[in-house]
Amino acid sequence: MSGLEVQAITKTFQPGVPVLSGISFSQEVGEIVAVLGPSGCGKSTLLSIIAGLLEPDSGTVRWNGKDLRGVPPHQRGFGLMFQDYALFPHMRVRDNVAFGLRMQGAAREAMDTRVAETLEMVGLPGFGERDVHQLSGGEQQRVALARAIAPNPGLLMLDEPLGSLDRNLRQQLLEDLRQIVRSAHQTTLYVTHDQDEAFSLADRLVVMRAGQIMQTGTPQEIYRQPACAFVARFVGLTNLVPGEAQGGQVETPLGNFPLAEPANGPVQILLRPDAARWVDGADALSGKVEEVIFQGETTRVHLSAAGGIQLHFDLPSAAALPPVGEQITFSLDRETGVQAFPVGE
Repeated sequence: MSGLEVQAITKTFQPGVPVLSGISFSQEVGEIVAVLGPSGCGKSTLLSIIAGLLEPDSGTVRWNGKDLRGVPPHQRGFGLMFQDYALFPHMRVRDNVAFGLRMQGAAREAMDTRVAETLEMVGLPGFGERDVHQLSGGEQQRVALARAIAPNPGLLMLDEPLGSLDRNLRQQLLEDLRQIVRSAHQTTLYVTHDQDEAFSLADRLVVMRAGQIMQTGTPQEIYRQPACAFVARFVGLTNLVPGEAQGGQVETPLGNFPLAEPANGPVQILLRPDAARWVDGADALSGKVEEVIFQGETTRVHLSAAGGIQLHFDLPSAAALPPVGEQITFSLDRETGVQAFPVGE
């Protein structure tokens, strides 16, 4: 079903320094898409252009097939929530939530009903008469979310909405947010620099770097098959080892590895963190255990291998794990655990 279409968007604030360069992607109605990238990559600028707060230098934004160029933000039918919540301090909770409904000209009875429904949806029933200064940070975040979704926006846009919260509260609210938008079948565009948030929430990711899209795909696709070394590192796959490829093989300080696709010249190979096995064999590698971190069902083991190369692998916590400081040997799944990228990606 038609939804959001972003086509060849460019934006430059300083001559010769593009913030966005030819950004194109689409989003179906009901889909949750996360725009993921480091600070300064242009993702918030992109969100502002989609919202109508900024005009692009070139390119188009369409919603349900309609070109939105020249359409002001309040006429786009989108909801927008920022990291700082931007609640109206002089209004009670119910008045904050009802703001968009009043702008739509909703009748009082319908507005009261929708405010109550929305506060229930975000887990704040009975909070309508409270002053926003009486709320915790998490409660303010929920009120801001309720205000954004109360008018039934076609597209809900969230710009780093959990960035100012502590880790435990952020995790709880992320789970609540996922349930809220999925149960409402709310088309959502979520901007974040946190890959855990993006993986937990989104149906599909748009990974950005320096104003360009590096890869789009489902969280599983991007994690299992990153398009380049940058994407691999950004989603937490940091076992990147230099090598020299020749045909279907690559030579590295850790030994030779087969390549699924032939290549030639300098490359970096990715060793997946789940590829290690503590089994000696003809192709066993060695490394010194630097750190062992329990993570529940898995334990992360940090190793210093040949040439000082730092690696980490995730192993079942039930396995017998070596102590810190011990020199150990291990084997790798060289068929499924290795991916090569040209140097410079």
